[in-house]
Amino acid sequence: MTTEGTLPVTSASPTARQVWTRARGVALALVLLLAGAVAIAVIRSDARHGELDPRSADPYGSRAVAELLADRGVATRVVTTLAAARAAAGPDTTLLVAAPDILTPRQQTELYTATAAARGRTVLVAPGSPSVERLAPGVTADPATSLDSTLSPDCDLPAARRAGTADTGGVRYTTTRLDATECYPSARLATLLHIPEASGGDTVVLGAPDILLNDRLGEQGNASLALQLLGSRPHVVWYLPSLSDAAAIDPDDQRGFFDLIPSGWLWGTLQLFIAAALAALWRARRLGPLVPEKLPVAIRASETVEGRARLYRRANARDRAAAALRSTTRTRLAPLVGVPVAQAHAPETLLPALSAHLHGDGQSLQPLLFGPPPSDDAALISLADRLDALEREVRRP
Repeated sequence: MTTEGTLPVTSASPTARQVWTRARGVALALVLLLAGAVAIAVIRSDARHGELDPRSADPYGSRAVAELLADRGVATRVVTTLAAARAAAGPDTTLLVAAPDILTPRQQTELYTATAAARGRTVLVAPGSPSVERLAPGVTADPATSLDSTLSPDCDLPAARRAGTADTGGVRYTTTRLDATECYPSARLATLLHIPEASGGDTVVLGAPDILLNDRLGEQGNASLALQLLGSRPHVVWYLPSLSDAAAIDPDDQRGFFDLIPSGWLWGTLQLFIAAALAALWRARRLGPLVPEKLPVAIRASETVEGRARLYRRANARDRAAAALRSTTRTRLAPLVGVPVAQAHAPETLLPALSAHLHGDGQSLQPLLFGPPPSDDAALISLADRLDALEREVRRP
């Protein structure tokens, strides 16, 4: 074991350079992750700006439908609050609800009450469950969506028959209403429903918004179907629900944290735990005793001793270094003086044998072989030299 007593003691704490070297990979990964998240947010924000907004000319906007309606004398007005949508409902109005799922349960109930009594037409764009059950009682959304986007009408609804195939594939619906007309089926479930109301109005449940989008309007019979569904009355009220709607501030509608998490979070979390357990079992060591393996290369003993000495010095572990030196020396001296190795670390056995072999009183051997740890590096080096000298003297013929 080699040490340098003249050098200052090195702290076991890592330096700033070492901390940066170890953490720079994690920091780089976090920066890349943050940059990717910002980039995705910007891209999605640009691509989805004004989605289903009749004032937007973006690919996901609906300005083209509004202009075609205007050419046919149908006026389109945008509202963003529930109060404005309820006030605008009437027998000569088509009320289009662009995002029904954003509405709270109380808002959905109030909207249905207003539209049912207005004797106009209500068009619900891709409502899910349970919002469709409140806005169109008797209708249920199927959990599995349509695999195909373009579907054939396969019904007697005049608007659907004139339009032909259209991109209505999305949410699929079932209904208990015997007077409902089911159109554009996918696996025998409708993606468009026409439901007449007893008051004289009707409700159209549309499974996908594609026929209203600017970039899809010119495909299939999308334009024809959109104009017929929205142009049956002289006025169209385009309701774009917003989270800032003042009517949405209701203590009864406030939801907790778990209510805002998607319904499959429990199964997703369970799957993550199972995957983590399997990964741990895969990476864990096998059970049982350790099996020695031959090193791929031969390492010189001096290098091993020097490396361990440097570790002791860096950790300021003079007590462990001294204990290792004394223990190894006692183990080598015991057979030379006729003491079993098993009793090499017993002072009452080893010291008398050494004293008899060296023809001394043995008082100086007690602190040398069993004394306290050295107080500094210089004392540790002195201890190593004295132990080496003792071993040479015992080995001398």
